Amino acid sequence: MSEQRRIGYRWHLRQVMAQRNLWKTTELIPLLKSRGINLSNAQVHRLVTQTPERVPARTFAALCDILDCSPNELFEPYLEMRAAATANAPRRPEDLGVKPGEPIARRIRVLPPDEDG
Repeated sequence: MSEQRRIGYRWHLRQVMAQRNLWKTTELIPLLKSRGINLSNAQVHRLVTQTPERVPARTFAALCDILDCSPNELFEPYLEMRAAATANAPRRPEDLGVKPGEPIARRIRVLPPDEDG
């Protein structure tokens, strides 16, 4: 079995901001703007309060500059899971007994129980 690894990450922007006495997301907006990063209040709020799926490199660099920190302080990758249960899952539908063009589920009709018995 080939080993499968799922990598997760922790986003520490809010904690790093607190260490630098930046408590409000709105305090970050002018600092980003002075570095050429124009984000709305809502975008900055999401960046601080949620774990982003992607951060543009310029925004990431600006955050490191503003907070005088390294990328490792903001972004912490970790191993989430090894050898997932689906690692040996069949690759083709035919291996599961499903034939191409045939529906997987079939309609059934439920009848009330016979009252004779």
